[in-house]
Amino acid sequence: MNKENFKKALDLVKSNSPKRNFKQTYDLVINVKDLNLKKPDQQVDLFISLNHPRAKKAKVCALIGPELGEQAKANCDKFILHDDFHIYAGNKIELRKLAKGHKFFIAQANLMTDIAKTFGKVLGSRGKMPNPKAGCVVPPNANLKVLVERLQKTVRATIKEQLSAKFSVGNEDTPEEQVLDNITTIYTALVKALPEEENNIKNVMIKFSMGPPALITAKGDVTFKKKEEAAKK
Repeated sequence: MNKENFKKALDLVKSNSPKRNFKQTYDLVINVKDLNLKKPDQQVDLFISLNHPRAKKAKVCALIGPELGEQAKANCDKFILHDDFHIYAGNKIELRKLAKGHKFFIAQANLMTDIAKTFGKVLGSRGKMPNPKAGCVVPPNANLKVLVERLQKTVRATIKEQLSAKFSVGNEDTPEEQVLDNITTIYTALVKALPEEENNIKNVMIKFSMGPPALITAKGDVTFKKKEEAAKK
């Protein structure tokens, strides 16, 4: 499976999908096979850095001390200083609202114990605890501007509970070459993380957020699934 297959699928999606009165996103779905997800070594959980931004801005919240306060104010959508952690302690409504409203959380490393104690239960259950793999656990002298810019081009590939992973890779205004580059980057990284690489790929689907998909088989054949056909799957 290669960029040529992805372009053919993308062209089918664009030519067969009706125009909506809102901006749709391009969704990429990678379905895998022959994995036993009960075995940790066959699960996938990785952060992939793209060359271009995803479909929409990712909101970032920083959980920090005063050392990073000015940077967080300038670069993050929200920041909570250590002195204000107590406001959220045990407040499930505010913690859930916080988790729902932000894609990534940045943590100051020397505060991780208090961050885990205050935010861990809610953020952890949603897979949103600050993650070192994404570079989100930082020292007190970190450059938050660079980190936040990188997070706007970061996606998380998780295959733990079901044999598929879904990503937003652009929208109708995104140049086609950037959408294709994002798709290719994600596919390549995910394949490398699978135990048997491309042998674990069942198929790939590319679609608009509200439309039926173009299906790419493991052999590289590309077909478009009409709405009625897709509904039967």
